[in-house]
Amino acid sequence: MLAELSVVILLSLDGVRHDYLDRGELPAFARVARDGLRADGLVPVFPSSTFPNHVSLATCASPDRHGIVANSFVDRERGLFDYGNDASWIQAEPLWAAAERQGARAATFFWVGSETPWQGVAATHHKAPFDGSLPDGEKVDQILAWLDLPPAERPRLVMSWWHGADEEGHAHGPDAPQIQQAMQQQDRELGRLLAGLDARGAWPTTTLLLVSDHGMLALSESVDPLDVLAVRGIAGRFVSGGPFGHLFLEDPGRSAEAADALDALPLVDAWTAADLPAGFRYRHPTRTGDVVVLAEPPLRLGGGSTFLDLRFALGSLLGRSQGAHGYDPARHPEMRGIFLAVGRGVPAGVRSGDVRALDVAPTAARLLGIEPPPGCEGRPIEAIVPPQTLQ
Repeated sequence: MLAELSVVILLSLDGVRHDYLDRGELPAFARVARDGLRADGLVPVFPSSTFPNHVSLATCASPDRHGIVANSFVDRERGLFDYGNDASWIQAEPLWAAAERQGARAATFFWVGSETPWQGVAATHHKAPFDGSLPDGEKVDQILAWLDLPPAERPRLVMSWWHGADEEGHAHGPDAPQIQQAMQQQDRELGRLLAGLDARGAWPTTTLLLVSDHGMLALSESVDPLDVLAVRGIAGRFVSGGPFGHLFLEDPGRSAEAADALDALPLVDAWTAADLPAGFRYRHPTRTGDVVVLAEPPLRLGGGSTFLDLRFALGSLLGRSQGAHGYDPARHPEMRGIFLAVGRGVPAGVRSGDVRALDVAPTAARLLGIEPPPGCEGRPIEAIVPPQTLQ
């Protein structure tokens, strides 16, 4: 059996919508739900995209505070961030740094921002550089190998990104048979991890948390905001996240005019930075565009030569269904991900309501017996037992 110090394993399965678990036989996921807790869904922060949500999952902070406002964005002082893994872009302390600072060793395997130290603090064990082609089976092997280390080296917090069903959702849409195929593959690897924890007698000291960063919606249309504004003589740079994006205008004095023109389009909302809804928690001093644009499904924003634009154009040319995320999670429940927990501190057979992405880090911190990152905006999930009641 593992030494008595508690261990938390946090896995993020990219793009797994809350209802994907109910499509066919997934015995490993079913075991976790049966022996532990399954939430109705996990509500992501806005925008419901991979990088902002992985950082919110780790920092329990909203994007206006942690600073990762999209997968790709422009900082007026630093320049372009494009799917980067330099932790210096993150402006709130992530969980692995909080754990290390408090004497709990951490290990990360491809979690956003974990490849370099955060303000001088790094996970004891971390994998770099990111390699999207690496199979999740190698992550299972590494997690188990970390748990087999001597107590003086063994991590108490393990965080890992898995492929989930994101790529299949984008390429084929959320209702395609490829989704179930991807979930079956994830289930097989999860089953291997569960078997490894069984063999090590790990459950009295170990809690496994399964989350995803966002869901998926069907996509069929596209509009280019720059084309719309060009007829008015308004020029600028558009940095798109699919359903949302930031406009940096050559003449910021025309921001209100640009926002009004785009807001008049069907299925489009647009705001100047000053007028962004407070509930989005999205106004950042250097990383919010002069105008922020948000589409409603089945529309996306773009039309240029980015990877997202080209992927959508190719899919449309081939006449296939496609999917997207990034929409407002308050409007679209399809943006919800998954949350499951099993092991130490988790009662069996519990079905809870929705949990928030902001609540994951404080829940992991409570299980570890440490303080969450400073300024944490979330709260521990009530159904998971506080440490003082654990034996």
